[in-house]
Amino acid sequence: MRGIAYDRFGGEDVLQLRNDLPDPPVGPDTVLVRVHAAGVNPVDMAIREGYLAGAYPHSFPITPGWDVAGVVEAFGSAVVHFAPGDEVFGYVRRDDVRWGTTAEFVPAPQRCLAHKPESLSFAEAGALPLAGLTAYQALTEALDVGEGDRVLVHRAAGGVGFNAVQIAVALGAHVIGTASPRNHGFLRDAGAAEVLDYSAGPTSEQLSEPVDAVLDLVGGDVLADAPKQVRDVSRIVSVVDPAVNDMGGRYVFVRPEQHDLEELGRMADAGQLRVPIAKAFPLERTAEAQRLVAGGHVRGKVVVTLR
Repeated sequence: MRGIAYDRFGGEDVLQLRNDLPDPPVGPDTVLVRVHAAGVNPVDMAIREGYLAGAYPHSFPITPGWDVAGVVEAFGSAVVHFAPGDEVFGYVRRDDVRWGTTAEFVPAPQRCLAHKPESLSFAEAGALPLAGLTAYQALTEALDVGEGDRVLVHRAAGGVGFNAVQIAVALGAHVIGTASPRNHGFLRDAGAAEVLDYSAGPTSEQLSEPVDAVLDLVGGDVLADAPKQVRDVSRIVSVVDPAVNDMGGRYVFVRPEQHDLEELGRMADAGQLRVPIAKAFPLERTAEAQRLVAGGHVRGKVVVTLR
């Protein structure tokens, strides 16, 4: 099998394009997906550098990538939702780290997949799952955002933030996003009612009044300022800094969830959710794709395409 893999933890130099990767196993509840596109996320670099070695069993060679869009090639005997030829997308976070999405095929537990939204290309669908699920689960479960809520989204022009703005708007919220001035128009086009310049001082001093909910995608000093930004500290959620738990808020770590993927697909097909692609790279340039994401300040999503 052709794909990207590495045999040891380290920097971008450990990534290799290989043609001799073993064929993936297809268990009873597994869907074998022929990959068309794989999203690139900061967690890919964290895994590559060994930071999650204590959280999941790792087996070399490791193929990076948790986001996928592609076509069902085969499936196990217990799979009931998919058939060969189905177009799918998903967040393929298995219980072990080895079989990632930057390869010709990925073995995905069926709970990690949903049918691809018709309105999205494979590249767009491959860029959506992890960032989209993170935003959706934070807003609907942890923050319980509803009609009329004033919601503040920090780092709103990034992958998770841009999805969060659109999802919160679809839920009926008045959305305030923070971003650099060059991205203010980008966020207003996504439905943000207000946009604040994160470099212009503490956000709490820029708000005309406290908000109902805060989604923190920065951590550190930005999170420390959050209790001054919100009416109720229990409605502060961070996906990057567990210190939020100490202030009475909630830390969220995204999980695969078929129902939530289906909801993201429904929003996309309803015109409520679009997925801007910052740049698409061919498989052999996966290291460049990871380097771009690691540099930060990417507007939209980075993907690796195989077809």
